[in-house]
Amino acid sequence: MIINFSERAHNHNFELDPIVRSLLDTDFYKLLMLQFLWKHFRTTRVTFGLRNRTAKFRLAGMVRREEVEAQFEHVRRLRFRRSEIIWLAGNTFYSTRGIFEPAFLEWLEKDFRLSEFQLAEKDGQFELRFEGLWIEVTMWEIYALSIINELKTRAALKDMTEFELDILYARAKTRLWEKIERLRGVPGLAVADFGTRRRHSFLWQEFAVEAMHAELGPAFSGTSNTFLAYKHDMEAIGTNAHEIPMAMAALTDTDEELKAAQYRMLELWQQTYGGSLQVMLPDTYGTTQFLQGAPDWVAGWTGQRVDSKDPFVAGDEYITWLRGRGVDPKKKLVIASDGLDAQEILSLHAYFMGEIAPGVSARDFRDAASFHDERMWRPERRIRFSAGWGTLLTNDFRDCHPRGEDGLEPISLVCKLIWAEGRPAVKLSDNYLKASGPKHAVERYRRVFGLAGMANTPIVV
Repeated sequence: MIINFSERAHNHNFELDPIVRSLLDTDFYKLLMLQFLWKHFRTTRVTFGLRNRTAKFRLAGMVRREEVEAQFEHVRRLRFRRSEIIWLAGNTFYSTRGIFEPAFLEWLEKDFRLSEFQLAEKDGQFELRFEGLWIEVTMWEIYALSIINELKTRAALKDMTEFELDILYARAKTRLWEKIERLRGVPGLAVADFGTRRRHSFLWQEFAVEAMHAELGPAFSGTSNTFLAYKHDMEAIGTNAHEIPMAMAALTDTDEELKAAQYRMLELWQQTYGGSLQVMLPDTYGTTQFLQGAPDWVAGWTGQRVDSKDPFVAGDEYITWLRGRGVDPKKKLVIASDGLDAQEILSLHAYFMGEIAPGVSARDFRDAASFHDERMWRPERRIRFSAGWGTLLTNDFRDCHPRGEDGLEPISLVCKLIWAEGRPAVKLSDNYLKASGPKHAVERYRRVFGLAGMANTPIVV
């Protein structure tokens, strides 16, 4: 795909370049979860809220409120196109045709609507709230993150000349090429695009995804962006996220029900989806406690996605847990997805797809040359490994500005569930710093779930 990024950025036109072009322009897991909610939680009411964890970027001072409102109103007017519904109905996802039920697709085409939004400003940041039925609110998450991130990008580009923009994008393309070159030809590699929520722009994500697809061949397993998968005939990648166990926990009454909610979520998901879609995300309240208390049937799931825990540690923990239940880890999958870049992808791939030599630790694999050093490992996998490459694939413009300005570095922007039926929603995370929710509720959850295996880790993105 050949795009004149500098000209396009220099002459932004709303009709030509709305930030969200289709309701499919979201992570695939949001559609899977939407069908899940439509089946099991159709009348549940929730509230989502936007939070900028990179406070030094005062977004309300960079982006005009009118621009935010215009982009959000544009998305509220969008509807799923007939061709998109036909694609969802007829395409094969995870080797299965018919993942989406006809009745759900009919509702999606005829009756799906996004809730209203509330926008305010406080201390230089935007305060965004989405309230309503869960099935009308959940999809806002990715649209909101994409909009605010790209408006931040456009604000940073606004005062650059076309020549400066040429230099900027030339540097970013060179960096992307160098990263892809490092991944090319690595035996057994599996890497997917997970970069929608914090992308530089839609056009840059599309460029990066097409480059990955063209240059990596079978090693590129697909994209989480459903619209790009639809548009370019790629695999759509995704399963589920934290909001479901957060809401199900919030709706409980006793400590015992609270502790059990994380497994009740898996039971419902298993009733709805099977096969490769049974990838668990155990870190909502801490991976270590999750595995310690998990019923034996959970070991039958396809694999585990690692979010906020050190993926070397989390993968080893999962392998040990599987072996303790008599399950061969080689038949299972571990997916890393938090703050990855090319080097860590290669190191993790070598660590999990090889047999580790005696006396070698995960720390050794963080070295730049580790994955080439066959003294450390032999190519006999311990567990299947896949990488979900996000922000540092689709938004790595660090140090690319020709005048050395830093407004283009990615920020840690999140849009999380904060209330479910008027009750506070809490996430603890394997990273102590990522806990969210009212202080009193977080304290209760930490008492119930404990702190085993959690760590204070700097938040990258």
